[in-house]
Amino acid sequence: MTLARALVISTGRNSAWVALDGEPTPRLAQLRRVAGARSMPVPGDWAMVRMLEDDSVVLESLEPRRTVLARASARGRSKTLAANVDTLVTVTSLGDPPPRTVTLDQLLAFAERASVAAIVVLTKPDRAAAGVPEQLAQTYGALGYSVIVCNPRAGENVAPLRAALVGRQALLCGVSGVGKSTIFAALGGRGATGDVSRHGLGRQTTMAAHLYRSESGFLIDSPGVSDFGLGDLSPAELARGFREFAAPALGCRFTDCTHLREPDCAVAAAVARGAIAGSRYASYRKLQRSSA
Repeated sequence: MTLARALVISTGRNSAWVALDGEPTPRLAQLRRVAGARSMPVPGDWAMVRMLEDDSVVLESLEPRRTVLARASARGRSKTLAANVDTLVTVTSLGDPPPRTVTLDQLLAFAERASVAAIVVLTKPDRAAAGVPEQLAQTYGALGYSVIVCNPRAGENVAPLRAALVGRQALLCGVSGVGKSTIFAALGGRGATGDVSRHGLGRQTTMAAHLYRSESGFLIDSPGVSDFGLGDLSPAELARGFREFAAPALGCRFTDCTHLREPDCAVAAAVARGAIAGSRYASYRKLQRSSA
């Protein structure tokens, strides 16, 4: 029995998908709570695993985390979603399903508040309504986000995404059907799926893992989009997730302006004159209602 270093890709209650350092293909590992450990593994964790004679592995210990991505859970507690991640790669379909810009803006606001970079990937341009790819690329590119429009199923424009991932420790985010698995396949990443006892009660649940290794980096599947909810935020806290609000907000009449209905709101004025995209402001209003 030997010890090896491994990257945690996804976890259940008593099992995890891990990839041994230097190996692209995920394999299933049995989790074991290490004496003295304060937390269980999350995607992005580096761990030491014990190799058994039947090629199965047991997770023995976790390396110290450089960073964590977390959100507030019920009763104000913090839930750790991922570790050692510096980039969120958001995936939005341009057609079938149609683009869900509120979800995209929620993920970008999460990245802003977590102080991690974000890459906007727009897929299925061949199914988009006329002008939509260009409009969305312009909207988010103007905000300083890296925007990549690609058709991974056809292998079109995948190279810019591969280049953008070099040196990144990244998490892939997006709703079902936007093409996340297709992106992994186009990049040459590896996936694995299996039935595991995820709840410790003998009940079998399918758990999947996808991994793409870039030069000195990785891209792994994320928890569900709902895990990146923004929680119960004040208007000021939510506004900090929309980077284009910062400068105009300095001109609002009230320092605690919610940018919803106050008079002399400089953010609303910026929307009216087209300096802030109407779709982004609509997302802000909807996310504000959902967190109220």
